[in-house]
Amino acid sequence: MKIAVMGTGGVGGYFGGLLARAGHDVTFVARGPHLEAIRANGLRVESTNDGDFTVQGNGVEDTSQAGVQELVLFTVKMYHNSDAIDAVKPMLGPDSLVLTLQNGIDNGQQLVEAFGREGVLIGSCYLEGRIKEPGVVTQGGPGRASFGELEPGITERCQKLLAVFQEANWRVDLEENMPGMLWKKFSYLAGSAAVGAATRTLFGEMRTIPETRAVIQGAIEEILEVGRASGVPIMEDSLEWCLTSLDNFPATGMSSLGKDFLEGRPVELEGLTGTAVRMGREYGVPTPINDTLYGILKPWALRIERELGEGSSGG
Repeated sequence: MKIAVMGTGGVGGYFGGLLARAGHDVTFVARGPHLEAIRANGLRVESTNDGDFTVQGNGVEDTSQAGVQELVLFTVKMYHNSDAIDAVKPMLGPDSLVLTLQNGIDNGQQLVEAFGREGVLIGSCYLEGRIKEPGVVTQGGPGRASFGELEPGITERCQKLLAVFQEANWRVDLEENMPGMLWKKFSYLAGSAAVGAATRTLFGEMRTIPETRAVIQGAIEEILEVGRASGVPIMEDSLEWCLTSLDNFPATGMSSLGKDFLEGRPVELEGLTGTAVRMGREYGVPTPINDTLYGILKPWALRIERELGEGSSGG
């Protein structure tokens, strides 16, 4: 297949790297030193699941040079969605598919508004992934993905993609109720990531302290209630799944949100806890725990934003 990775970070680099290793024609969209290193030496993946390997691929910044793709993996950070959506457009033909594997809950809707419903698939992934240095991405954590249609059901096109992904050694599930699965992931991630960032702790610490674990569970329960109020088919085992995921994540791991806060990088607070709070208000669901977490973290997020803005302007 002709496949483009829109955002060659930890997620896109890992899953796209596996597809390139399996022989697919993969274009890695990147920029700056990361792009230069990919062009010069290929993309190196350091994976706890699959070992270390290097793949060659077409590295571009200008997506008009990539040509029409059969599949675009949409794996940018949520705060880059607007620019990335514009960049995807030259790579789409009438039969192209765009699959989001991002954090958050409304990325699929943003893609639908830009491209229409027919060509959009939704998904999520569970891993610790970073750009270690230019041209090198890492994969830790479970390294799993799930995907499916915007509406519950299994389609032939998703079954074909499942075979492609599995042959490339993705650890992947095709979900009949991907909207419900997406809310599982969103509630788990938003709740645990916000608590981890606010407390600056690792998963092994925060999940074993009863008072802290109760805050995580309460945040998750609030978000699941928001999902129910919005009309999403929330699965009955959602809370149990979230708590199992919390317990199974590596004890020494930290969410990407927590890492980004500590490293002074742009953060996805608005796409996670901020979205949960706003949707709670929209559907009349109280979210006091998430409100508190958002209020605690927002000054830090704004400070990072100011500092990055001053740095880019030379101030």
